Amino acid sequence: MISLKKNILFIIFIFFNIYFLYKFNYLPHKKYTNKDFGIEPYISLIDKDKDGIDDQTDILNNVRKYIETKPKYKSKYYTTGYPNDQFGVCTDVIAFGLKDAGYDLMTLVNEDIKNNPKKYNIEIIDENIDFRRVNNLKIYFDNNAIELTTDISKIKEWQGGDIVVFKKHIGIISDKRNKKGIPFIIHHASSIQKSYEEDILELKKDIVGHYRIS
Repeated sequence: MISLKKNILFIIFIFFNIYFLYKFNYLPHKKYTNKDFGIEPYISLIDKDKDGIDDQTDILNNVRKYIETKPKYKSKYYTTGYPNDQFGVCTDVIAFGLKDAGYDLMTLVNEDIKNNPKKYNIEIIDENIDFRRVNNLKIYFDNNAIELTTDISKIKEWQGGDIVVFKKHIGIISDKRNKKGIPFIIHHASSIQKSYEEDILELKKDIVGHYRIS
Protein backbone atom coordinates (compact mmCIF):
# COMPACT_ATOMS: atom_id res chain seq x y z
CA MET A 1 0.00 0.00 0.00
CA ILE A 2 2.83 2.38 0.89
CA SER A 3 4.59 1.48 -2.36
CA LEU A 4 1.40 2.25 -4.33
CA LYS A 5 1.09 5.68 -2.69
CA LYS A 6 4.74 6.43 -3.49
CA ASN A 7 4.18 5.47 -7.10
CA ILE A 8 1.11 7.69 -7.34
CA LEU A 9 2.95 10.62 -5.77
CA PHE A 10 5.87 10.06 -8.13
CA ILE A 11 3.54 10.07 -11.17
CA ILE A 12 1.87 13.26 -9.94
CA PHE A 13 5.30 14.83 -9.41
CA ILE A 14 6.38 13.91 -12.94
CA PHE A 15 3.09 15.17 -14.39
CA PHE A 16 3.38 18.58 -12.73
CA ASN A 17 7.01 18.90 -13.73
CA ILE A 18 6.17 18.21 -17.37
CA TYR A 19 3.23 20.63 -17.16
CA PHE A 20 5.47 23.33 -15.66
CA LEU A 21 8.22 22.81 -18.23
CA TYR A 22 5.70 22.93 -21.08
CA LYS A 23 3.78 25.93 -19.79
CA PHE A 24 6.92 27.98 -19.37
CA ASN A 25 8.36 26.93 -22.74
CA TYR A 26 11.18 24.70 -21.52
CA LEU A 27 9.56 22.00 -23.63
CA PRO A 28 8.82 22.82 -27.30
CA HIS A 29 5.30 23.84 -28.38
CA LYS A 30 3.89 22.81 -31.73
CA LYS A 31 3.87 25.71 -34.16
CA TYR A 32 1.15 26.56 -36.65
CA THR A 33 1.00 29.18 -39.40
CA ASN A 34 -1.53 31.68 -40.73
CA LYS A 35 -2.52 29.15 -43.36
CA ASP A 36 -3.70 26.72 -40.68
CA PHE A 37 -6.29 29.29 -39.56
CA GLY A 38 -7.19 30.76 -42.95
CA ILE A 39 -5.50 34.05 -42.09
CA GLU A 40 -4.08 36.16 -44.90
CA PRO A 41 -0.56 37.35 -43.99
CA TYR A 42 -0.27 41.13 -43.79
CA ILE A 43 1.99 42.65 -46.43
CA SER A 44 3.02 46.28 -45.95
CA LEU A 45 2.70 48.68 -48.88
CA ILE A 46 5.92 50.36 -47.75
CA ASP A 47 9.50 49.31 -48.45
CA LYS A 48 11.43 51.92 -46.46
CA ASP A 49 14.92 50.73 -47.36
CA LYS A 50 13.97 49.87 -50.94
CA ASP A 51 15.43 46.37 -50.79
CA GLY A 52 12.47 44.75 -52.53
CA ILE A 53 11.02 43.40 -49.27
CA ASP A 54 7.99 45.03 -47.67
CA ASP A 55 8.54 46.53 -44.21
CA GLN A 56 6.43 43.99 -42.30
CA THR A 57 8.30 41.04 -43.77
CA ASP A 58 11.62 42.85 -43.57
CA ILE A 59 11.24 43.54 -39.85
CA LEU A 60 10.37 39.92 -39.08
CA ASN A 61 13.25 38.62 -41.21
CA ASN A 62 15.71 40.98 -39.53
CA VAL A 63 14.57 39.98 -36.06
CA ARG A 64 15.16 36.34 -36.93
CA LYS A 65 18.65 37.21 -38.18
CA TYR A 66 19.34 39.05 -34.93
CA ILE A 67 18.30 36.20 -32.65
CA GLU A 68 20.38 33.79 -34.74
CA THR A 69 23.39 35.59 -33.22
CA LYS A 70 22.16 34.30 -29.82
CA PRO A 71 22.65 37.54 -27.89
CA LYS A 72 23.28 37.11 -24.17
CA TYR A 73 21.05 39.06 -21.81
CA LYS A 74 22.82 41.94 -20.09
CA SER A 75 21.87 45.58 -19.63
CA LYS A 76 24.82 47.77 -20.64
CA TYR A 77 25.41 51.31 -21.85
CA TYR A 78 26.98 51.76 -25.29
CA THR A 79 28.52 54.92 -26.68
CA THR A 80 27.56 53.46 -30.05
CA GLY A 81 23.88 53.36 -29.00
CA TYR A 82 23.29 49.98 -30.62
CA PRO A 83 25.07 47.12 -28.83
CA ASN A 84 28.25 46.15 -30.66
CA ASP A 85 29.03 42.92 -28.80
CA GLN A 86 27.25 39.66 -27.96
CA PHE A 87 24.96 41.23 -25.34
CA GLY A 88 21.51 42.81 -25.51
CA VAL A 89 18.12 43.35 -23.88
CA CYS A 90 14.49 43.19 -25.00
CA THR A 91 14.48 46.57 -26.72
CA ASP A 92 17.43 45.56 -28.91
CA VAL A 93 15.27 42.94 -30.63
CA ILE A 94 13.04 45.78 -31.79
CA ALA A 95 15.88 48.18 -32.59
CA PHE A 96 17.80 45.76 -34.80
CA GLY A 97 14.63 44.50 -36.46
CA LEU A 98 13.67 48.02 -37.50
CA LYS A 99 17.18 49.29 -38.21
CA ASP A 100 17.84 46.87 -41.05
CA ALA A 101 14.43 47.69 -42.52
CA GLY A 102 15.38 51.36 -42.78
CA TYR A 103 14.16 52.71 -39.43
CA ASP A 104 16.96 54.00 -37.20
CA LEU A 105 15.22 54.07 -33.82
CA MET A 106 18.16 55.75 -32.13
CA THR A 107 17.69 58.82 -34.33
CA LEU A 108 13.92 58.60 -34.65
CA VAL A 109 13.23 58.30 -30.93
CA ASN A 110 15.69 61.10 -30.17
CA GLU A 111 13.91 63.39 -32.64
CA ASP A 112 10.51 62.49 -31.21
CA ILE A 113 11.70 63.19 -27.66
CA LYS A 114 12.90 66.66 -28.70
CA ASN A 115 9.61 67.34 -30.50
CA ASN A 116 7.43 66.05 -27.63
CA PRO A 117 9.37 66.72 -24.40
CA LYS A 118 6.28 66.81 -22.18
CA LYS A 119 5.16 63.33 -23.29
CA TYR A 120 8.51 61.75 -22.50
CA ASN A 121 9.34 63.80 -19.40
CA ILE A 122 13.07 63.04 -19.60
CA GLU A 123 15.36 65.25 -17.52
CA ILE A 124 18.57 64.47 -19.42
CA ILE A 125 18.19 63.37 -23.04
CA ASP A 126 20.72 60.74 -24.11
CA GLU A 127 20.41 59.52 -27.69
CA ASN A 128 22.56 56.47 -26.93
CA ILE A 129 20.16 54.95 -24.40
CA ASP A 130 16.73 56.58 -24.72
CA PHE A 131 15.68 54.33 -27.64
CA ARG A 132 16.53 51.25 -25.55
CA ARG A 133 13.95 51.94 -22.85
CA VAL A 134 10.53 50.25 -23.06
CA ASN A 135 8.55 53.27 -21.83
CA ASN A 136 10.14 55.54 -24.42
CA LEU A 137 9.40 53.07 -27.22
CA LYS A 138 5.78 52.84 -26.06
CA ILE A 139 5.44 56.63 -26.36
CA TYR A 140 7.25 56.66 -29.69
CA PHE A 141 4.97 54.02 -31.18
CA ASP A 142 1.90 55.79 -29.75
CA ASN A 143 3.03 58.84 -31.73
CA ASN A 144 4.27 57.20 -34.92
CA ALA A 145 2.89 53.70 -35.50
CA ILE A 146 -0.49 52.13 -36.21
CA GLU A 147 -2.13 51.20 -32.90
CA LEU A 148 -3.89 47.83 -32.93
CA THR A 149 -5.96 45.64 -30.59
CA THR A 150 -4.53 44.23 -27.37
CA ASP A 151 -7.19 41.48 -27.35
CA ILE A 152 -5.28 38.30 -28.17
CA SER A 153 -8.49 36.44 -29.02
CA LYS A 154 -8.73 38.54 -32.21
CA ILE A 155 -6.08 36.36 -33.81
CA LYS A 156 -6.45 37.76 -37.36
CA GLU A 157 -5.34 41.16 -36.10
CA TRP A 158 -2.02 39.83 -34.82
CA GLN A 159 0.56 39.42 -37.57
CA GLY A 160 4.23 38.52 -37.78
CA GLY A 161 6.33 41.68 -37.61
CA ASP A 162 3.93 43.55 -35.31
CA ILE A 163 5.29 44.96 -32.05
CA VAL A 164 3.81 44.07 -28.65
CA VAL A 165 4.55 46.14 -25.55
CA PHE A 166 4.10 45.02 -21.96
CA LYS A 167 4.46 47.16 -18.84
CA LYS A 168 8.18 46.42 -18.56
CA HIS A 169 8.94 44.36 -21.65
CA ILE A 170 8.66 44.41 -25.45
CA GLY A 171 8.78 41.92 -28.30
CA ILE A 172 8.01 41.20 -31.95
CA ILE A 173 5.04 39.09 -32.98
CA SER A 174 6.10 35.87 -34.69
CA ASP A 175 4.53 34.38 -37.81
CA LYS A 176 4.14 31.14 -35.85
CA ARG A 177 1.03 30.43 -33.76
CA ASN A 178 -0.16 27.98 -31.12
CA LYS A 179 -3.09 25.59 -31.57
CA LYS A 180 -5.54 28.40 -30.70
CA GLY A 181 -4.07 30.69 -33.32
CA ILE A 182 -2.46 32.96 -30.74
CA PRO A 183 0.98 34.01 -31.99
CA PHE A 184 4.32 33.25 -30.44
CA ILE A 185 6.49 36.26 -29.63
CA ILE A 186 10.16 36.79 -30.43
CA HIS A 187 11.79 38.46 -27.46
CA HIS A 188 14.73 38.54 -25.08
CA ALA A 189 13.68 38.51 -21.45
CA SER A 190 16.41 36.97 -19.30
CA SER A 191 19.64 35.03 -19.13
CA ILE A 192 17.77 31.77 -18.39
CA GLN A 193 15.42 32.02 -21.38
CA LYS A 194 15.68 28.79 -23.40
CA SER A 195 14.33 30.08 -26.71
CA TYR A 196 13.91 33.56 -28.19
CA GLU A 197 10.62 32.54 -29.84
CA GLU A 198 8.03 31.50 -27.27
CA ASP A 199 4.35 30.74 -26.82
CA ILE A 200 3.81 33.10 -23.89
CA LEU A 201 1.28 35.70 -25.03
CA GLU A 202 -1.53 34.01 -23.08
CA LEU A 203 0.58 34.07 -19.92
CA LYS A 204 1.13 37.81 -20.10
CA LYS A 205 -1.55 39.85 -18.37
CA ASP A 206 0.13 43.22 -18.81
CA ILE A 207 -0.10 43.97 -22.53
CA VAL A 208 -0.20 47.76 -22.90
CA GLY A 209 0.31 48.17 -26.62
CA HIS A 210 0.22 46.46 -30.02
CA TYR A 211 1.63 48.33 -33.03
CA ARG A 212 2.47 48.07 -36.69
CA ILE A 213 5.00 50.24 -38.46
CA SER A 214 3.19 52.57 -40.85
